[in-house]
Amino acid sequence: MEKIYFVVGSQDLYGDECLKQVAADAQIMNDFFNEKFGSRVRFELLPTVVNSETCIADMRKVSCDDDCIGVVTWMHTFSPAKMWIKGLQELRKPLLHLHTQANEKLPYDSIDMDFMNLNQAAHGDREYGFIVARLKIAHQVVAGYYRHEHVLTEMSRFIDVARAINFSRHLKVASFGNNMREVAVTDGDRVESQIRLGWECNYFAVGDLVKTINAVTEAEVDAKMAEYTSKYTMKTDRVDVVREQAKYEVGLEKFLGERGLGAFADTFQDLWGLNQLPGIACQNLMGKGIGFGPEGDYKISALSAVLMKMAEGRQGATGFIEDYTYDLTEGKELELASHMLEVPVSFAATKPEIDVIPLGIGGKSDPARLIFDGVEGDGIQVTMVDMGTHFRVICADIELVKQPQPMPKLPVARIMYRHKPNFNIGTAFWCYAGGAHHSVVSTALTRKDIALFAKLLGLEFIAFGDDTTEADLEKFAAEAYRR
Repeated sequence: MEKIYFVVGSQDLYGDECLKQVAADAQIMNDFFNEKFGSRVRFELLPTVVNSETCIADMRKVSCDDDCIGVVTWMHTFSPAKMWIKGLQELRKPLLHLHTQANEKLPYDSIDMDFMNLNQAAHGDREYGFIVARLKIAHQVVAGYYRHEHVLTEMSRFIDVARAINFSRHLKVASFGNNMREVAVTDGDRVESQIRLGWECNYFAVGDLVKTINAVTEAEVDAKMAEYTSKYTMKTDRVDVVREQAKYEVGLEKFLGERGLGAFADTFQDLWGLNQLPGIACQNLMGKGIGFGPEGDYKISALSAVLMKMAEGRQGATGFIEDYTYDLTEGKELELASHMLEVPVSFAATKPEIDVIPLGIGGKSDPARLIFDGVEGDGIQVTMVDMGTHFRVICADIELVKQPQPMPKLPVARIMYRHKPNFNIGTAFWCYAGGAHHSVVSTALTRKDIALFAKLLGLEFIAFGDDTTEADLEKFAAEAYRR
């Protein structure tokens, strides 16, 4: 099971009895965290930091344990921060600074200097906070009594984001073909992606994938078809076309699994050896947490996989989507988001239907695809773009809504949403920020989740939504090209 290490700071100035109490209080807290979060992650208490050597040993253990996704630190007493420098310099995992104390209330009638010396997180955490700031270590600070709900909520968010960062640092992404010709925003620096985010993004020949697909057996296709018919409604009698998509999915899943790949991108301009553009194959794989990006968009394929990992265990849908077209009825503006085929099934409001419909792009035969209307609810739209000198994460608040009228002649999966605070500000802000037409939409995650993710990875973060004003937009627009 994944784990979070809990490291508590003190010093040897106050004597053994004080340190015994620090250790006992820390164990109580560690046990409480396991009671609250134990179904998702295991908390493990490390020796109290009383000198530089202890800190180095603790942080090396944190950094070198493959099961560890992050560390929570807290200063029970005053812990002189020079002893933390060398250890923190070795830290390679997400850091949460818990600004709390063992006692909720002051014992006004009995408080004395011994109590003050033992319970001085107000002193120790400020000393520690200084050295983390001085070392320029990206981290999260959560303040309040450790048993209070708002503290547990923020710790829970840290766990989800730390898990996603750990997943990101081990993520391998396949590019089948290159970036779509002449398209700018989907391209990016793959070397910097690996340095900054851990994404190993490499090219794989479509021909090698086709070789794996062609080796898929009829029995494997039968099993995949049984999965399809159990999950979806078959609306076509062209079963042979659907079977071909099933064959694609089996081959893709094998190819990715054999190489430890958690995300992939393809482009309709390079589908050598395939009769159809992969439709159901991609949609169904995304439903299993595999990241996907069309048009060679490796960034969105990786980001979708990472954010799907972050959203695990939460209610709601998370996955890739593309901006397509608008209903510009004044005061009721909506966006219709979709793609040619590849919208993940997590967004389906009802049981998806399988159909075979011609596709007017790509020059391939009619593909089988899943068709459905999207879910409703508040959500976010997230993208990541390469600004040349750095990566930028852009996050917008949206509201997913029911389509106002049926769309009988649009045989794709589709979702509709309202931009916040309104269409004018929301879409203009997105454009000023350089937001892509590919994004990850989520009704499970929030702007706070993405902000923490960006902060812990040192990425530029731009967000807007219900609290954004016309003045905010104008200020951002004026500064946009100086960023």
